Amino acid sequence: MAGCAARVPPGSEARLSLATFLLGASVLALPLLTRAGLQGRTGLALYVAGLNALLLLLYRPPRYQIAIRACFLGFVFGCGVLLSFSQSSWNHFGWYVCSLSLFHYSEYLVTAVNNPKSLSLDSFLLNHSLEYTVAALSSWIEFTLENIFWPELKQITWLSATGLLMVVFGECLRKAAMFTAGSNFNHVVQSEKSDTHTLVTSGVYAWCRHPSYVGWFYWSIGTQVMLCNPICGVVYALTVWRFFRDRTEEEEISLIHFFGEEYLDYKKRVPTGLPFIKGVKVEL
Repeated sequence: MAGCAARVPPGSEARLSLATFLLGASVLALPLLTRAGLQGRTGLALYVAGLNALLLLLYRPPRYQIAIRACFLGFVFGCGVLLSFSQSSWNHFGWYVCSLSLFHYSEYLVTAVNNPKSLSLDSFLLNHSLEYTVAALSSWIEFTLENIFWPELKQITWLSATGLLMVVFGECLRKAAMFTAGSNFNHVVQSEKSDTHTLVTSGVYAWCRHPSYVGWFYWSIGTQVMLCNPICGVVYALTVWRFFRDRTEEEEISLIHFFGEEYLDYKKRVPTGLPFIKGVKVEL
């Protein structure tokens, strides 16, 4: 899977993914089709089948693998927008769906633009980990059950709006970190230093040592605040804090190995940005 994107002509992945993401998002036009006489479920089924047939007609592997993922995320985003404007207790879940699909798509798009050498299908982060999948499913189940038995809990608009602000802040900070780091950014912690690897200390990296982790930290918690999920809100906060504590220490061991005193000096000047996480301890 990781090697598929490498056979696509360099520079075309971003354009391909953007075109097919927008194609998927055209599901926003579905209400027009239903007004024209199509049944809602029938129209949706025909739309999905038509999209897949079009992608199969236009693209061959490995381009199809990129296209189907980007189109799927665009479709999910479009459904999220429709749900957001629905007159139901699920409208805040629509905000969440939009945020989730945009996060995964933008991870691929920014990597394609910023660091195409490290680009792969895994850059969508759709298969991040079993734990990530379980966490997402748990939040959907909690929202559904609470929406059935305590629907008023899901209509605290000011709380959902606060979560949305956290999500937007986290997303913007993470993408700013990716753009600032350029080819130095990678979704996988590197154990060997490449010839082009440099220590980035400018931009958002002048404010905190791990801005991409800080962004993801607040994004993930923000999604649960947005959904007004009290159980997953607490569990997410504890789980992602522990994950980034361990991830930060793992990464800083490599960075100290790569850059030595240069990184140690930077570490003394700039905090991690994550609450109550100082990074790896260095014995002098």
